[in-house]
Amino acid sequence: MGVVFGDIGTSPLYTIRQCFDPAVGLKVTPETVLGVLSLVFWAITLVVMVKYVIFILRADNKGEGGVLALTALALKQAVPGSWLASAMIGGGMLGAAFFYGDGILTPAISVLGAVEGLEVISPIFNGMTVPIAAVLLVGLFLAQSNGTAKVGALFGPVMGVWFAVLAALGVYGLFRHPGVLAALDPRYGIDLLMAGHTHPLLLLGAVVLAITGAEALYADMGHFGRATIRRVWIVFVWPALILNYFGQGALLLSDPTAVENPFYLLAPEILRVPLLLLATMAAIIASQAVISGAFSVTSQAVELGWLPRVRIRHTSAREAGQIYVPQINAALMVGVLATVVGFESSSNLAYAYGIAVTGTMVITTLIGFYYFRRIAKWPLIPTAIVVAIFLTIDISFLTSNLTKVLEGGWLPIAVGFALVVLMETWRRGRKLLAEQFLDGAVPLETLLKQAADQKIQRVKGAAVFLTANLDVVPTALLHNLKHNQVLHKRVALLRVSTEDTPRVPLAEQLKVETLTNGFARIEIRHGFMQQVDVPEQLERCRTFGLDFPPMETSYFVSRQTLVHEHSSKMPAWQSRLFILLMDYALGPTEYFQLPPNRVVELGTKTEV
Repeated sequence: MGVVFGDIGTSPLYTIRQCFDPAVGLKVTPETVLGVLSLVFWAITLVVMVKYVIFILRADNKGEGGVLALTALALKQAVPGSWLASAMIGGGMLGAAFFYGDGILTPAISVLGAVEGLEVISPIFNGMTVPIAAVLLVGLFLAQSNGTAKVGALFGPVMGVWFAVLAALGVYGLFRHPGVLAALDPRYGIDLLMAGHTHPLLLLGAVVLAITGAEALYADMGHFGRATIRRVWIVFVWPALILNYFGQGALLLSDPTAVENPFYLLAPEILRVPLLLLATMAAIIASQAVISGAFSVTSQAVELGWLPRVRIRHTSAREAGQIYVPQINAALMVGVLATVVGFESSSNLAYAYGIAVTGTMVITTLIGFYYFRRIAKWPLIPTAIVVAIFLTIDISFLTSNLTKVLEGGWLPIAVGFALVVLMETWRRGRKLLAEQFLDGAVPLETLLKQAADQKIQRVKGAAVFLTANLDVVPTALLHNLKHNQVLHKRVALLRVSTEDTPRVPLAEQLKVETLTNGFARIEIRHGFMQQVDVPEQLERCRTFGLDFPPMETSYFVSRQTLVHEHSSKMPAWQSRLFILLMDYALGPTEYFQLPPNRVVELGTKTEV
């Protein structure tokens, strides 16, 4: 409940209030209240319930969900290098970039929305919400290095109480004005959009806040399973959300002045302080969930070759998915604090938040159509009709938020554009480096013949050379021969490859080919949700008749120094950016968990 539903579970803090924001132009009347509630109800039902829970959760990559897992799955069926494959890679990158934007905006809007309840409790707190929210958020980010295991133990109980309180407050409001249930009729929402006394796009931009967090249902499927997510949503979360929204609407029908903050004013005055504390805890949990998600997306993007290698720390000995990425944590903290200080209130953040969410939804729908048609083999016409309905809703919400680009919508667009440029630069630069390496590479057969002719002196021990291509001589091996003029008695060419599947079974992770004269080719395969420990995998080579004693094995890696070449296939700015990213990337010694005292780095200078 905390990880999957924390984000959407805190939407009642600000959604109804935002729908009646002065910028939208709605006055609190029975017609507008019923119309807003109708739009909120059908948005949650059609987008979250029908689209995600019923349909999108079916599109799993061996149990894993999310836009990156879906992209990797779809790429299996696309022709490499085709326009379709390029479009899906671009869509996956943009979806990941928007997720980072969500990682900045969710903590900001959730914690601000919760803390703003202080102003309802007492006017002495006016002007204090920003510093209080900033202090809470700093504490949250500083606590990330300790791991989420201990904090996670509180997620379920706190969010269980939170959703129960949402439902109870909703029932309390409904008893005061049960006529609000008429808003279940979709005609109220349609009439409000067609009435002409409000800008329909601005209204939809506020309604979309009710479905923020829907993507988390899909992204976290690999952790909890499709059946569990569906069951908890249908039985518990969905009813609690709907009851609370209708309870807020009932309050507005009874007291239009409560539009100032209908969520907190729905509660009896004696319960508002405990409700504030509970809402703050729920907001922190929602923020924790999206921060952990950003760590996971980073790990996946690195393994897919879309981002430079970064330092990834495992914070649990039992749960592989609990990781901490210091660089991402620091970047998110700076971004969140700047957003809180710059926007000052949850209302000001609403449209920026909506763009990040709806942008990811559009991408998921488009790639989902390819999955259902080409991989799941669904019939064309029914699939096209269903996807067209979802896409119409998604694009309507996205367009509604794009109308407010200057009022905050520029933030996720800027973050998304910058991250897509970084990802594409890294992907393209690595591809060009691989092509350059192959142009001047020496076939492995040539070296094997020289070793057979005993023209090269052999020394005792084992040497492991990391390479991306097992058919040619690694650069580090060529330099070792050039400078030291010796070969070890046992030489292994090692390639670590990432598959387009979340996890590779242990029995399929290691592939060993024994060659002549003490040479061997080894490939370690792992999924994009897994990390690799090279020494641990080499110990398993004993079953193939190869032995790599830790104190007798040396690891040789290439240390590349890149310089810009005027005739580069990349623009000068992109070439220099790629060089900067290479300098920033984590070295293979730490990333592959090689023993530092057994690593030999041989430098090369390469023009890009």
